[in-house]
Amino acid sequence: MHKDILVIDDNPDIRFLICNILKERNYNVRSAANYDQAVIEISKKLPDLAIVDIKLDKTDKDGIDLLKLIISKKKFTPVIMISGHATVQIAVEAIRLGAYEFIEKPFSTEKILNYVNRALENASLKLEKDFIENKLFHSFELIGKSPSIIKIKKIIEKLSTSESRVLISGPTGSGKELVARKIHKNSGRSKEPFVILNAALLKEKTYEKELFGEEFEDGNVSFGALERANKGTLLIDEVSEIPFETQANVLRVLIDQKFKRLNGSKYINVNIRLISSTSKDLRDLVGKEKFREDLFHRLNVVPLEITSLSSRTEDIPFLIEYFKEKLSDINGVQQPKIDIKNDNLYTYHWPGNVRELRNLVERVTILSSNESKDNINKLINDILSSAPSKENNHSLLEKSFSSPLKEAREHFEKEYLTTQLKKNHGNISKTADFIGMERSALHRKLKSLGIKGIN
Repeated sequence: MHKDILVIDDNPDIRFLICNILKERNYNVRSAANYDQAVIEISKKLPDLAIVDIKLDKTDKDGIDLLKLIISKKKFTPVIMISGHATVQIAVEAIRLGAYEFIEKPFSTEKILNYVNRALENASLKLEKDFIENKLFHSFELIGKSPSIIKIKKIIEKLSTSESRVLISGPTGSGKELVARKIHKNSGRSKEPFVILNAALLKEKTYEKELFGEEFEDGNVSFGALERANKGTLLIDEVSEIPFETQANVLRVLIDQKFKRLNGSKYINVNIRLISSTSKDLRDLVGKEKFREDLFHRLNVVPLEITSLSSRTEDIPFLIEYFKEKLSDINGVQQPKIDIKNDNLYTYHWPGNVRELRNLVERVTILSSNESKDNINKLINDILSSAPSKENNHSLLEKSFSSPLKEAREHFEKEYLTTQLKKNHGNISKTADFIGMERSALHRKLKSLGIKGIN
């Protein structure tokens, strides 16, 4: 499909010249002589690229106003500004407002075609990158109203004006990478690269090559994660897996902000924000001399802990509703009828945390979007009847059977009431109604069992 280009210039000769150059290259070309005509053309269809003269005669609106209009409609639409008598200040302002390039008249055919080709290619890459990131990452938010999630959101907000290093800890699947991406997206580096180095997936001999890059005898260069993340953010996922010897080199980069590629002779300066994540206890590893204490303190400037899903089950209904909507949209199917009050959703241990819940919702969305609520509940119960859940239930039963009747009853009541409270988001009145108990009596029972309010 040929790209659609809109040429806006009040000079008919220039307009005719540019249109002919582009038509000869098989572009679909439209034109406008002033602001009003341009608005009409844009309203018909937003072009893939616009070439706009900064000064448009006989109107109180100029090319800068058109630039703002086009960018406001679709941020990745490239706009090439042209002028024969614009000042440097106007050119700088055009670029600042989002113009792809500024060209002075007169210009050659080769020059205009070069800029058009580069602008369209750049826009295509940006759109592809934005689509992938939105589908896989940025479209998913940090969902939940539990105290731990509220705390994390507040920390992320505070980090938006900071360049501090962050150490994110939490179990596998809890959302450490998502939190790191949110920190990057909210920071002043959001338009720069976000690079991930997954230390758990690398072979021991390749860490330094992946971090620092490598120079070869034939002059070719392999860029490492540090160089690719320059001016942006580098996330070292599972930082505990970096070999002890390599940790010293990472520490040196953090101190000096420069490094040498493998087989390289020159220092390369870098300006990055480093975020690290771990599912292991780094303090424990420091005590066992498996992780450098000096590096730990450099990484742990702002510690951020994500708790397991089983410890914040009050977030489960919010997560399910959120994933239902997102995943049905991505997969182009109807939202499934998931019963968010299904007890198994709250008693299951969730060893894979939020990732496991998301996978469950996606599986149900794809396989059972048109099924009844009862059939979907049965599918969910079948999926959750896995080893981790059985082990937990067995542990609870074992504890009950090995206790006197009074203690066994207390064990059951505590588990039952905690689950019901979480299903009702901590609402005492709704919980009391559901279990058939007076509100005041429920308050006394919760106090006697040592159950605190669920927020």
